[in-house]
Amino acid sequence: MIWDMWKQGFNAWEQATAQYMERVLTNPGVLGPAGAMLTAVMKTKAATDRAMSAWWSAIGLPTRRDQERALHKLNQLESRLYDLEERGVRGTAPSERG
Repeated sequence: MIWDMWKQGFNAWEQATAQYMERVLTNPGVLGPAGAMLTAVMKTKAATDRAMSAWWSAIGLPTRRDQERALHKLNQLESRLYDLEERGVRGTAPSERG
């Protein structure tokens, strides 16, 4: 009983909120400034990322990109090693596999 009343109230609130938000978020007066703000935030993030990368490099530590590149190479080596191990196991006699 209480659950049904709560669910009806929630559904009514959700429907009213969805209609309101759709009107607000399709309004050009909201979309323009929101887009401009998002652009400014992304430019700020890009500048911050460049500054942090330069700072890490200046103190002699690897940047995020350096770490990602090293991890990629490590994954490639691990994959090649796995392939070689598979070929080695298949190429030996059953008594030699241990």
